[in-house]
Amino acid sequence: MKPTLTVWLKEVRENLRDKRTVFSALIYGPLLGPVMFVVIMNAIVGHQMKKAEGPLKVPVIGAEHAPNLVGALKQWGLVPLPPVADPDKAVRDRDADVVMRIPAGYAKAWSKGEPAQVEVIFDASQQNSGTPTKRLERMLKRYSSEQGTLRLLARGLSPSIAAPLVVSERDQSTPQSRAGMALSFLPYFFVIAVYIGGMYLAIDLTAGERERQSLEPLFANPVARWRILAGKLGAICSFSLASLVLTAVGFSVAGHLMPAEKLGMVFDLGPGFIIDAILLELPLIAFFAVLETLVAAFAKSYREAQTYLGLLMIIPIIPSMMMGFLPVKPAHWMYAVPLLGQQIGISDLLRGNPVSAGDIGIALVCGFALAFVIGVGTAFVYRSERLAISA
Repeated sequence: MKPTLTVWLKEVRENLRDKRTVFSALIYGPLLGPVMFVVIMNAIVGHQMKKAEGPLKVPVIGAEHAPNLVGALKQWGLVPLPPVADPDKAVRDRDADVVMRIPAGYAKAWSKGEPAQVEVIFDASQQNSGTPTKRLERMLKRYSSEQGTLRLLARGLSPSIAAPLVVSERDQSTPQSRAGMALSFLPYFFVIAVYIGGMYLAIDLTAGERERQSLEPLFANPVARWRILAGKLGAICSFSLASLVLTAVGFSVAGHLMPAEKLGMVFDLGPGFIIDAILLELPLIAFFAVLETLVAAFAKSYREAQTYLGLLMIIPIIPSMMMGFLPVKPAHWMYAVPLLGQQIGISDLLRGNPVSAGDIGIALVCGFALAFVIGVGTAFVYRSERLAISA
């Protein structure tokens, strides 16, 4: 056990002096996600709140045909802009988010008690058009409902005649479950923090030392190769764990910087969430450590190993893409699949659904079992004398 601890202490101490390793494991990986989260979410919320609550500026064509309609819309926040010559082009060119056109026959149809047409011109493929269009449509529906009620009352009829069916909506979402949907990307950042946290250390401790020809004197010591490997894996896991903890704490702090009340959400990223998330991610720390070491062992140089592990980074994206494009109902067996179990578990925690100790246990046992299998393969590679030789 002492040789393993000696190797672990040596590698940790030496790599703490390596600026590249420290930056990637303890700064870049942990802070990238939280900083992006705060900046992007605040920008999106500020933009959307301005669109949802600020004056609704809409070019109106044919406002003279419906002065009462335009007057009512003004009271509800509409700011009519001068008409545009080509509304279709104005919307496509993003000169206007939405354009309202009132045909010349509006007044005639209205006076006869017939449905009067109003055109709302927008481009659904434009991100900025969604909120203004929905606001304008809600205003028009409100005006239509009020005027329809007045017409029925003028004829001595009950307004309920025009509404034979009333739809009652019951939204089962909670502020925390809505927050979980907004934070659906968070499991991916946790996995990436683990992966990047140990990647450069794994490269340096295998391909890097092989390139520097420092593995051969290390292997010349009367110490079992698996003990040397265990010490190196322990150092890699230590950096990955530190990166994961810093990332979890960073997102916890970022949650307090979000305007949650404006979004109708609750970001519960406290100590309980952090502990459960770290428990779920522990198998990935061991899994990525042995996998990165194994891949780096087949590389002849530091740059080659960096290329291989950069391509391997695609693997953690797969579960996130599956959950994004093919939403599935969580099941207990999913916790037995590394990466997928972590995605499911952390997503449930974000939505306020507790993850049972049994599911966490399944994730731990299956994840560590897979890491052990790959670790055995890595140990066989470490027994080869060619590993110490830089071609």
